[in-house]
Amino acid sequence: MDFSFTEEQEMLREQVRSFLASEFPPERIAELAVSDEGWDPALWSKMAELGWTGLSIPESQGGAGMSFLDECVIFEELGYGLYPGPYTSTIGVAFPALMNSPDVLESIASGQARVAFAGFEPNGARTIEDTSNLTTSAEPDGAGWTLTGIKEPVADLSIVTHVVVSAKTGDGAGLWLLQPEGDAVTPLQTVDTTRRMGRLTLEGHPATQLVPPGQGDAALSQIRRRADAALALEAVGVAQKVLELARDYVSERKQFDKPIGSYQAVSHQVADTYMSTELARSVAYWAGWSVAESTEDADRAAAAAHSMAGEAAVSACERSIQVHGGTGFTWEHILHRYYKRALSISQFNGTPTAQRAAVAATLLDH
Repeated sequence: MDFSFTEEQEMLREQVRSFLASEFPPERIAELAVSDEGWDPALWSKMAELGWTGLSIPESQGGAGMSFLDECVIFEELGYGLYPGPYTSTIGVAFPALMNSPDVLESIASGQARVAFAGFEPNGARTIEDTSNLTTSAEPDGAGWTLTGIKEPVADLSIVTHVVVSAKTGDGAGLWLLQPEGDAVTPLQTVDTTRRMGRLTLEGHPATQLVPPGQGDAALSQIRRRADAALALEAVGVAQKVLELARDYVSERKQFDKPIGSYQAVSHQVADTYMSTELARSVAYWAGWSVAESTEDADRAAAAAHSMAGEAAVSACERSIQVHGGTGFTWEHILHRYYKRALSISQFNGTPTAQRAAVAATLLDH
């Protein structure tokens, strides 16, 4: 089996890296991170024109008809470029719930729609698949439905056009689609200001059914696998970038007329980051392939990748900050923003410890 990237995937990687480097230099990321909006909506349209938002959407809905594995290249580069926007929320997390909504998929492909996933609750479900503790309820209302409950944290809530919401009925859990508006959206104070969180408050909010009650568990499992793989790849991109920042700094910074990278106490930290990043990349692309091909070990691969890559990214940032010395701790340096992204990825849908427990559960079930 050939595990190398195709020529098209390598071209896509180069395109994404070039675009992000041009449109999101460190000073622009810093500017957006402290702005009210937190992102640049004009660039979402450009990404759609480049075909990124419709990569795995069927051609009949305006997409390219490619696979999740092709999108994996984009997820890694988004982490590398610290992209502030709803691509991962839309394509990496919410996407599986929209397969029976061709109009929404068409809007995503054209750049008109952006979608977040709302599954976590402050006093109920704390993971994507935790349907037994759901407190958000869905009630029939004529030909439609209404939802009542509170969801938080919801990534990118303030900048999306639609939200996929998990809720329960007397017949079990399902998924619904709604458009957030007005007082339903409350911004939350979070660590990573390049990926902002919000609270979604629903009080009889009208919604459209995506997945019928009783079929939500299977759909949420799909969402979790895809989210784990996408975030693992994003974490690999973060780790790779901070590794390069550390490598460049220790090669240029001198102490006693020698580059500080020549000292073992420094070089070993960079070497450790390199090894953990490469291992994480291998596991993350295994997860991406497993999810794309719906293999029997996709659950295990996705959870393992998220746990390993998330921790690798956090450790890579910590080592990079350390070898940068005083410079690494300054607000002006981009490192702290990568560190915060790594922390948010690592904690999404449970801690790395909880993710490893999920891996153990799949092994013990066999």
